[in-house]
Amino acid sequence: MTTEPPEFTLDGATLTCAQATAIGYGQARVSLGATDRAETAWRSARSLTGPVYGRTTGVGANKEVPVHDRGLDLLRSHAGGAGPLIAPEQATAMLAIRLNQLLAGGSGVDPALLPVLAEAVNSRAYPPIRKYGAIGTGDLTALATTALCLLGELPWSGPRFPLASADALPFLSSNALTLADAALATTALHDLLTGTITVAARSWQAVSASLEPLIAEGPTATTLTSLLPPITPARIQDPYGYRTFPQVHDAALNTLKSAQSTINAHMNAAGENPVIKDGRAWHNGNFHTGPIALQLDALRAALVQTATLSTARLATLMDPAHTGKHPFLAADEGGSGALILEYVACDALATLRQLATPVTLAGAVLSRGVEDHAGFATQAARACLAAREPYTVVLACELVAAERAPAAVQPADGNLAAELDLAVSRLTCARAGSAPE
Repeated sequence: MTTEPPEFTLDGATLTCAQATAIGYGQARVSLGATDRAETAWRSARSLTGPVYGRTTGVGANKEVPVHDRGLDLLRSHAGGAGPLIAPEQATAMLAIRLNQLLAGGSGVDPALLPVLAEAVNSRAYPPIRKYGAIGTGDLTALATTALCLLGELPWSGPRFPLASADALPFLSSNALTLADAALATTALHDLLTGTITVAARSWQAVSASLEPLIAEGPTATTLTSLLPPITPARIQDPYGYRTFPQVHDAALNTLKSAQSTINAHMNAAGENPVIKDGRAWHNGNFHTGPIALQLDALRAALVQTATLSTARLATLMDPAHTGKHPFLAADEGGSGALILEYVACDALATLRQLATPVTLAGAVLSRGVEDHAGFATQAARACLAAREPYTVVLACELVAAERAPAAVQPADGNLAAELDLAVSRLTCARAGSAPE
């Protein structure tokens, strides 16, 4: 019996990272909520007089140049991305996020476009978007490509819509693809960080680590306490991989929570320039993604911290002083056993460290000096997507070693065993870049 996927009502106010991810992977459909804010903005935009950036003027350094009906030229000139095509889940999540933003009101785009975008999302029609073409001040190439698909100038399997010239820049003025990447990445990282606690619990058992560090207040210590049976500690104090894990991992969980809160806010905001509000056009910098970039930079740094403790625990699992077994968990004296896991994990950790390089230290001056700053959240989101794989590898190495625990250690009880199965499923999904269950 086939179960119908859930349906999320997009209302311009309540879309979450988890929902955007489910939509992106085709695990949920969308329906339209109230369209009154979009309709009000559209009527206001049609009644505007005087210069309005991108509607009656050029863009960038051409902001003072009067133009008339040049929107379609703008789309054609901006659809010049490069590199490989993005994945279907990225494109679908982007369409859903842009639709949700339009429902928030502020763009002034023809509201007749809204059900067309919903149809594209639900039919899994995705435009041929190239990877490169944004620096965190608007996903211009991605959305220009989408607009040309709607106009029938580029091939795709989705519906067509006669986007008006005046609607060109308002449709482009968004970071929907950057937000889609950020939502996909943080949803996967949420599952990985949750699974990390379960994997650490198995290592805790394997080396008979002390439960005293779990006196710390916070979700990591609380979860570990619920997973672990009573343990007679083998040492008065364990290495930092165990002793400071609650503090380090809680920092990662808190950073993730903060990042998702910021992403959610931007997915449900009118980020257009200009924004149509109270009957007029407000020229602004709402499109800037500096807050998102800062959050995602912090998140990748936090991933490195908690992954480093995973490799530290892995090192103890190779050590007879902690396991009571032959070095490297080998079957016989002098064997290499699971030694290679340390190499693999440290390789992945080195990659993770590279990906943690802050994008917010970068800068750009474009369009004849008019656009003299950039957020680079686009690159931060891509780095978070890329971080899924090495973080998964680090964690998987620890889990493989922990499962070769000494015979004296009892098998995982029902609660921990179930959580281990779930953690393995999450590791598999994250490694493949597929949707979490």
